[in-house]
Amino acid sequence: MMQRILAVFATVLLASIPFGWTQSPISDQVEPTCRRQPSFSRPDKEPISLEAPVAAKAGKTEPSSWPTFAGGPTRNMVNLVDKNVPVTFSIEPGKVKNVKWTTRLGSVSYSGPIVADGKIFVGTNNARPRDLKLKDPNKAVLMAFNEADGKFLWQLVHEMSEASSWKNFGLISTPTVEGKRIYYTTPGCIVVCADTDGKVQWQYDMMKELKVFPHHCAGSSPLVVDDLLMVVTGNGVDENTHKLVSPKAPSFVAFNKKTGKLVWQSSLPGADIIEGQWSNPSLAVVNGKKQVIFPGGDCVLYALEPETGSLIWKCDCNPTRNKKGGGDRKIDNYIVASPVVVGDRLYVGLGPMPEHDHRGDVSYFLCLDITKKGNVSLKNYDAKDAANKDSALVWSFGGPIVPAPPLKDRQVNLGVICATASVHDGLVYLAEEAGYLHCLDAKTGIRYWVHDFKETTWSSALYVDGKVYVFTQGGEVYAFVAGKERKWYQDGKVYVPNGTKQDDKSSASVDDNPVNSTPVVANGVLYISAKSTLYAIANGK
Repeated sequence: MMQRILAVFATVLLASIPFGWTQSPISDQVEPTCRRQPSFSRPDKEPISLEAPVAAKAGKTEPSSWPTFAGGPTRNMVNLVDKNVPVTFSIEPGKVKNVKWTTRLGSVSYSGPIVADGKIFVGTNNARPRDLKLKDPNKAVLMAFNEADGKFLWQLVHEMSEASSWKNFGLISTPTVEGKRIYYTTPGCIVVCADTDGKVQWQYDMMKELKVFPHHCAGSSPLVVDDLLMVVTGNGVDENTHKLVSPKAPSFVAFNKKTGKLVWQSSLPGADIIEGQWSNPSLAVVNGKKQVIFPGGDCVLYALEPETGSLIWKCDCNPTRNKKGGGDRKIDNYIVASPVVVGDRLYVGLGPMPEHDHRGDVSYFLCLDITKKGNVSLKNYDAKDAANKDSALVWSFGGPIVPAPPLKDRQVNLGVICATASVHDGLVYLAEEAGYLHCLDAKTGIRYWVHDFKETTWSSALYVDGKVYVFTQGGEVYAFVAGKERKWYQDGKVYVPNGTKQDDKSSASVDDNPVNSTPVVANGVLYISAKSTLYAIANGK
């Protein structure tokens, strides 16, 4: 779980950006450079100091992969391939059930897992060293394991951000795999391309070459579009002064994926970055043409032409910003969740980073029409308001409950959103950081049901095999039955809530091992990247 060092309050500079302002492709190509080389480790055999994994022979299942955050470039948390995904398991000694294997990580894990090329890739720190020569726990580590049995294969170790006090968070960027190459961003804003055997192909240091300065750290999951690699740089405010250090530095960049040469850069958010930028770019195809949608740190979505970085449209998602001035005011909502593209619709939730001490109580989840061009910013959150006739807003969900309920009850329809949505079969499944799962109508935004986990969650909801999986920070695992009625699995059977204490029981648990990541399923196996352990869960194991 994140340390309570998130008492961060950004001074928001609200200088306006004229529509159409973007930085054109550069002519002086900068060769990929890096002042810090990663450490590579590959054991000849599994070190004897390792904890013994819970092992079982791998069964044959329909081949699949999960090669990037949310599984694909549209960032929709939906898996339509895998079947026979377990709804119950046990890790209790002497009662182990449906556990294919486990393996140890560092002391935290926020990145991945990614499943590709017969391997599992996970980001963590170095608190439990695989390489006993590297004893400093405060490193960003990408680990690779064999998909079949969890055997440790290799790791790449990087320095943490020089600009941050977050020294033990490890690698936050979820990697992207295409073929035999893996791409990710280190906390210190270095874009790395390696092969899936751990050999670095190229690196690009954005702090050195582009003057990017991250708020705490960088963490974007790269997006591959044809021959280009798209990255959110992580440029943000200084964690101590709360001022934007490098307002002219780019927030969005594109590299040649093969060589690492910078193709174009864009500083569109400019001086309006509220705090940090940790979200991920998404790919849309509108009227047969590709557009990359970048979530800006100013709570504005920017759709850019992949080849040039030219602006197609922009949408300010926060029309109710706080006024500038002193005092201990609440921070404006921005975008941490990844934008989800389904056809000509985009779905995204708003909110600052998790556990923010200055976050507001109210947030919104938006459905946008991405067929429009120009400035399609929201005037308010009422899609029926005539003021929004030229905006991209289709519907919004959230805001305060009207009329206000008794003070002892929850006052808002929706709080802070950090999770990425899952949209399938006309329904949206959305996890809220405060510990709720919402089921909404994808066309109208009407809520069918909400579930209270009684504890916080950083997990996104994953649809797979007719089920919706969500993890909590207390280590609880839920497998809901997908649909308009709230019900989930308990002890392997469908449970319908009845207002008793039984309603608080989850589908399974990893025994208070906090889970800060998102469910992943590939080849019939459910992967749970908990605080210090990676679990591979499969039926019949």
